[in-house]
Amino acid sequence: MFKSLTATAKDIIWYFIGSFIYSAAVTMFVSPNEISPGGLTGIATALNYLFSLPAGIVLFILNIPILILGFLKFGGVFIFKTAIATALVSFSLTITDNLLPAFNIDKILAAVFGGILMGLGLSIVIRRGATTGGIDIIAKLINMKFRHFTVGRLILIMDGIIIAVAAVAYKNVESVLYSIISMYASSRVMDIVLYGADKGRLIYIVTKFPNEVCRDINTKMHRGVTVLKATGGYTGEERSLLLCTVRIHEVSGIYSIIDKHDPNAFIVVSEAGEILGEGFKANKQ
Repeated sequence: MFKSLTATAKDIIWYFIGSFIYSAAVTMFVSPNEISPGGLTGIATALNYLFSLPAGIVLFILNIPILILGFLKFGGVFIFKTAIATALVSFSLTITDNLLPAFNIDKILAAVFGGILMGLGLSIVIRRGATTGGIDIIAKLINMKFRHFTVGRLILIMDGIIIAVAAVAYKNVESVLYSIISMYASSRVMDIVLYGADKGRLIYIVTKFPNEVCRDINTKMHRGVTVLKATGGYTGEERSLLLCTVRIHEVSGIYSIIDKHDPNAFIVVSEAGEILGEGFKANKQ
């Protein structure tokens, strides 16, 4: 019980830190330069611009029915954590709006730095098992009814609509372009924070010389290899399929080893978003 309370307290502290960073980005860089952050925050900042409504309070009100629907459909710890994170974002927006300065600077700089900070703040919240609510939950609810629409595609569509509406509110078509730059910067930072250090490549190797290739990968690259039996669908020949995961900078070394022993080997390289286990990130939460 005590451990559970301690873990929850740590989560809340991190939610506050992430929410504050996200809100600071919106207050200092994004909103003053008529750039939409997307999501419900984009709606809240547009309403703030048009009617001087407090963005934090508007965001909280917009999220209430969505969180209720999410709880009824999904229930569980996720919605509870998301509700806390959402409340903290709304609170942080109100605080930063009153305490932090608004920088009317070059819009490219505002879009980039605002996006970087938003991505960092959101990543901190996501790493602790929550989201900031809003269109993420709406997308999941729609996806339950219309499976042919992926959650990612739905979020992209809704963000596009919100950015277009914000451009109308700001009476500035260029704000759409700056918003896209900001969202791209945010997504890149989120990828780096959530997966960056653990990204790698997953390599499949079909070779006639599995023992030699395995030996060199083990001894020279210090990476493990999994050997699977494979049969050619057309030729019916049995071959060995080698599977290994490496850091991005190690791929060229793998190529050299394969080329040395079997220049005619069949190789497939794919991206591994996150790798857990020995030699990579520890499999711990």
